[in-house]
Amino acid sequence: MISVREAAFDVFRSHHLTTVFGNPGSTELPMIADLPPDFRYVLGLQEGVVVGMADGYAQATGRPALVNLHSAPGVATAMGALVNAAAARTPLVLTAGQQVRALLTGPALLTNPEPTVLPRPLVKWSVEPPRPQDVPAALARAAHLAALPPRGPVLVSLPMDDWTAEVEVDRVRVLAERRVIVGGGVDVDLVRHLAARLAAARSPVLLVGAGLDSPAGWAAAVRLADRCRLPVHWAPLEPRCGFPTTHPAFQGVLPATEAGVGKALRGHDLVLVAGASAFRYYLYLPGQLLGPDAELVLLTDDPDEAARASLGQAVLTDPVAVLAMLAEQAGARTAPRVPGPRPQPVEDPAGRLSAAGAYAAVARVLSPDGVLVCESVSNMRDCQDQIRLRRPGSYYSPAGASLGFGVPAAIGVQMAQPDRPVTAVVGDGAFQYALPALWTAVRYDVPVTVVVLRNDRYAVLEDYRDFLGLGEVPGLRVPGIDTVALARAYGVTARRAADGGELAAALREGLDRPGPTLIEVPIDGAAEKHW
Repeated sequence: MISVREAAFDVFRSHHLTTVFGNPGSTELPMIADLPPDFRYVLGLQEGVVVGMADGYAQATGRPALVNLHSAPGVATAMGALVNAAAARTPLVLTAGQQVRALLTGPALLTNPEPTVLPRPLVKWSVEPPRPQDVPAALARAAHLAALPPRGPVLVSLPMDDWTAEVEVDRVRVLAERRVIVGGGVDVDLVRHLAARLAAARSPVLLVGAGLDSPAGWAAAVRLADRCRLPVHWAPLEPRCGFPTTHPAFQGVLPATEAGVGKALRGHDLVLVAGASAFRYYLYLPGQLLGPDAELVLLTDDPDEAARASLGQAVLTDPVAVLAMLAEQAGARTAPRVPGPRPQPVEDPAGRLSAAGAYAAVARVLSPDGVLVCESVSNMRDCQDQIRLRRPGSYYSPAGASLGFGVPAAIGVQMAQPDRPVTAVVGDGAFQYALPALWTAVRYDVPVTVVVLRNDRYAVLEDYRDFLGLGEVPGLRVPGIDTVALARAYGVTARRAADGGELAAALREGLDRPGPTLIEVPIDGAAEKHW
């Protein structure tokens, strides 16, 4: 016999869950006391920061990450960050402490009265094991579920007195050795059918998203685009990119409106969407998506996404595997690729920068191996237009638009990939949501570089106000915050940059510095309009 705690850590090891992101409370102490030497505990000072770091870490490693939350208060505080993780389909194994079982029926402090209900609908599965002996099996199931397509967060509520109970060694050994293998088979007839449709199409186009953001995904999409002379668009509001934006086939990111997507796709008679939603919108600008003779085919591994698509044919499959086979079987097209309008690099004059100018300055400094985490919502389109992505896993953004993602996620990505320089560009409003993340960057000596675009307002809300035709709205200005002083108070090396030249120079210095760096740069406060 061994303790539930020993069994649980054996299960964690078997799934490579040896880095624990957490903010502990009293109900979590029995789990993390005397942590085994092969485990690393990464402390965040607020649960939203904790989940954000784990979100970036899991996306960058491609494996589930382990998060330790504090009963109902910790889960509730983490819910905003879970919006992003759920939308990004990030594999997270969340453990939440719970009162001792003897107090669960009474009004005890820190009891989570409905632990499986609270995190819904942001998790794939939530459970509180009925017996202490069921804890290892629940954790093993959670780890498998988090990693199975479509990936996503799961949560296990754990009463604090369960850890000392005993379980049989053989049962634990079986759990730790068990594996779930996802079959990689692709319907050959489907690929042949798609190849025939591509051959018959007059003007096909490929739309890509986060589901292709891997070496295999990029390679398959590039091979298909080259073989069939396909123009390629980044689908709207995708948190990651499934194609090199430096490739001549790349035509830019689609606008997040129905009318905008329809205008961009006008003239194409076959729209192939792979590893992306079809489609996510922000502003309600209705329009005709496809012409009368056009058709859309969506390749996705998410059943909900397949059912939710508003038009066309959805195929539930592995989009990367299908594109790879399609690139081999599709007939080569000889028609010249018609280039679309591509955003040009911006050179701002000396003085106050535009958002596009700030991103252009960042783009000039970032190395081909650099990673950018973008959370400046009002000008994210400028970021996607100016930044050049040369390898997979180079761009991350908040999939659920919940503020506070940028800095924690950048820390998680940097911890997962210490050999790649990571830069976070965040708006001054979003930055305030995750300020305690700076402490973690200093505490663990994470060399992340943070660029804060300061416009002293919630520009995206001003943008939306103007779109709705509203008058003056209160609460949209946030002046007077000394971001540099706040960063220095946490021990971060921080400075201001007045223009693009100073920003580029400061960024070069920050990327060469061993610890975290923050750079604040003022930008034109006018609302960004991309509709």
